[in-house]
Amino acid sequence: MTFVTEHDAPVDRVWQLWADPRQLERWWGPPEWPATFTRHDFVPGGWSTYVMTGPSGERAPGWWIATRVSAPHRFEFDDGFEGQDGEPDPAMPAISCTVELDDVGGGRTRMTFTSRFPTPGDQAMLNGMGIEEGTRAALGQIDELLA
Repeated sequence: MTFVTEHDAPVDRVWQLWADPRQLERWWGPPEWPATFTRHDFVPGGWSTYVMTGPSGERAPGWWIATRVSAPHRFEFDDGFEGQDGEPDPAMPAISCTVELDDVGGGRTRMTFTSRFPTPGDQAMLNGMGIEEGTRAALGQIDELLA
């Protein structure tokens, strides 16, 4: 699943939306499911943990492990669900994600965000849970933050 967006901001500024957990939590997750990052180790091998909170107080904890951090142009991470024990939930698939930021001139940045699922069945299951719509809504919040 790939999303390509363009933003009226230089690459370094868009990179900060990923690197700074306070900025990240202002857009990671759709508006009705905002995220709170409790840990964000933005280095290769670093862990990030977050909780998305739904409109009725539902909680969806998740985690990232950074697999590549090449500032300010590329970030790769695995994204998964956290179980009630605070550990990665083995019943849920982890998604491999890549973020690429490219200068397209005029102070604009193209962001390509790609999610790779372990199997087509995993993708279908997560799409059924709203991951595609949620990602689209989350990415739609970025321009307001950059303004």
